[in-house]
Amino acid sequence: MIFNDVVEIIKGLSTDEKQEIQLLLKQYIREERREEIYEHFKLAQVEQQKGELKFSSKINELTQLISTSDN
Repeated sequence: MIFNDVVEIIKGLSTDEKQEIQLLLKQYIREERREEIYEHFKLAQVEQQKGELKFSSKINELTQLISTSDN
């Protein structure tokens, strides 16, 4: 089944069913985002334990840290 098939099926549903799908999609997206945030948190913990995390409250230092991490 391809995306267009899914869209066509959804178009044929009742308003209540479409609203239920909308709620489900919001929940799925929220759960996926939460998992992504948790994975980034775990990676940051490992980096912190290795002493690889750098912190600064100075904007120039932050800009430099960001630009060097992109390379």
